Amino acid sequence: MDETRTVSILLLGDPGCGKSTLLSRLSQGQHAPKVPGRLPVLRDLDQPFIFDISMYNRPYRFEFFDTSSPENYTLLQPDFIILCFDVTDRRSLINVPQVWRKNVTRHFRRDGEDVPLMVLGLKRDARVEEEGVIYPQEGYRIAQEMRCDRYAECSAVTGELINEVFEDIARTAAKTKTDAGGLTQGGCTMDGYAADQT
Repeated sequence: MDETRTVSILLLGDPGCGKSTLLSRLSQGQHAPKVPGRLPVLRDLDQPFIFDISMYNRPYRFEFFDTSSPENYTLLQPDFIILCFDVTDRRSLINVPQVWRKNVTRHFRRDGEDVPLMVLGLKRDARVEEEGVIYPQEGYRIAQEMRCDRYAECSAVTGELINEVFEDIARTAAKTKTDAGGLTQGGCTMDGYAADQT
């Protein structure tokens, strides 16, 4: 049996953008209730939130840390970082490059190498057609400008695209433990599901 490979994953983003709800949904697995408001409340003291999975015929342990970690998150040495924003809150998207990407550059480098980055739009279910709405193409463009590796969107409340997003996270996280690493060679990628407009 192969040794379990542990991958630390840090979620960064503005307070209230949906990071904790995402982790709560993921903690329920594929059988989470589709009823809004029925997800368990996760406590910061329980971090890291651990998910054991098998990929590429190997066992992996994903340790998720939220920005509100009880210890100072800048002391962590994550293998993969997810920059989160609320698709209904333009300020949270603006803060991705202006605040969170700068923090990544300042605090997280491994042996002089960049850490793989994903930009993740949350609260997809709350997107409505109105002035200032953030569409997937805009989030993707910003992810490209920041030279991130992946872009995706989902709704943790309804479960929309949650399995696809977790699969993207898992694939990229698992690759961080290979010789090739989790960085993409050709720049930011966005699977077709994220491009579908609501």
